[in-house]
Amino acid sequence: MNSETAGANAHLVSSATEHFDVLIVGAGISGIGCAHHLRRQLPGTSFVILDEQESFGGTWITHKYPGIRSDSDLHTFGYSFKPWVGPPIATAAEILSYMNEVIEENGLTPHIRYKHRILSARWSSEINLWTLEGEMADTGERATFTASFLWMCQGYYRHSAGYTPDWPGIKDFAGPVVHPQRWPDDLDLSGKRVIVIGSGATAATLIPNLANQCAHVTMLQRSPTYFRIGRNVIELAEELRRLQIDETLIHEIVRRKKLFEQYAFSKRCLAEPEQVKKELISQIVAVLGPNYDVATHFTPRYSPMQQRLAFVPDADMFLGIKSGKASVVTDEIERFTKQGILLKSGKTLEADIIVSATGFNLCVLGDIDFAIDGKPLHFSETVTYRGMMFTGIPNMVWVFGYFRASWTLRIDLVAEFVCRLLKHMKDKGATRVEVALRPEDRNMRLLSWIDPNIFNPGYLMRNMHLFPKRADKPEWQHSQDYWTEKDAIPAINLGDVPFVYS
Repeated sequence: MNSETAGANAHLVSSATEHFDVLIVGAGISGIGCAHHLRRQLPGTSFVILDEQESFGGTWITHKYPGIRSDSDLHTFGYSFKPWVGPPIATAAEILSYMNEVIEENGLTPHIRYKHRILSARWSSEINLWTLEGEMADTGERATFTASFLWMCQGYYRHSAGYTPDWPGIKDFAGPVVHPQRWPDDLDLSGKRVIVIGSGATAATLIPNLANQCAHVTMLQRSPTYFRIGRNVIELAEELRRLQIDETLIHEIVRRKKLFEQYAFSKRCLAEPEQVKKELISQIVAVLGPNYDVATHFTPRYSPMQQRLAFVPDADMFLGIKSGKASVVTDEIERFTKQGILLKSGKTLEADIIVSATGFNLCVLGDIDFAIDGKPLHFSETVTYRGMMFTGIPNMVWVFGYFRASWTLRIDLVAEFVCRLLKHMKDKGATRVEVALRPEDRNMRLLSWIDPNIFNPGYLMRNMHLFPKRADKPEWQHSQDYWTEKDAIPAINLGDVPFVYS
């Protein structure tokens, strides 16, 4: 990017406005990782990170429910540049400590502004700048920023409130109905009967933790989910530590090993789904025993790769069920009652507390009011370039990770791409870049952001209409395939026709 031209353009805005070369939205796992790459690869680039929350962490400070932990191993969920030295499945506290080390080691603290809620983002082609209006989340004081480049790292769901269906009679229930995304600090579980509605990774985390605190916990699910069971340790990493191998090398070796195993497993899921299904279910039978009704409660109706697999470390959820402290009911909700939940089967589940582990409210572009040259931006009317850039939106990249692999794997790929793009713009003397359909792309069939036949969790399907479109050409989609993108994204030709500079 031409810093002299960008600096000249910055003088066209109010003196009360702060200007940066790059503005990063979000101080979660994506924003902190991208800031590291920007600082290391493009020293001298001015940047700021804005986040609405009171501290860094994103998901890991939004969620405070008992036992909150990763459902991806930290050797791949962690950054490529920062060795992970703990257990593969980590608690939120461990992840936040790891992120804090990255912030301190890279001198990122002065670049982060917390409690900054962004209200609007306006692009002006007259000055080739973004103008962002925000307010302090605690005082309401307004702040204005301009940036030559906007890097959206805010994730894809609304942090203020999770998704809870409007169940009939929900207000009739005498006790609290709690969403894990807004867990009360003073919730007393002792001696209580708890129902957790849902069967994904959040429920799998909650069940064993609640089982040790309450009288009994029931996981109520409409349909079963696939789970993988394994020890929360990587023996290769432990053996290398006994040999006093440097942690940086251990991280690289174990990361490669995990990625190889994940790739092999993904291929097997596609090539022999019934065999993989049989193996996953047999793990559960081995814990719960042959007399447990695994066919009803833990045999999903979909193929293993159509939704994210939840990892259960050391089989803790299933051991809680085996002990009798937890149970599973597979049924649908007819309505809430004062005492609990009436099921469509006619059975009533009594409860003192109900937890709705029912997913997210998707939120593309952070609920920010976007406009391009005075016209409202309708994100769903754009077409994505490799899930990073979008037709008609200049000087902006969005970080959207992987669902079936660690989200963070894509951070490194996107960050390398952005730093290379910014350097390319500077070398060209360009202050603006966007992607545009080529003549051969004009008649492409436009499709939903993700193919529902390949990946179709409810939280995505409910709001797919909000997302940009994809096409059947690899450059016009986010493939969700790390093993293809790890080679394809670094090989992008920045002088190719989809990129338009000025």
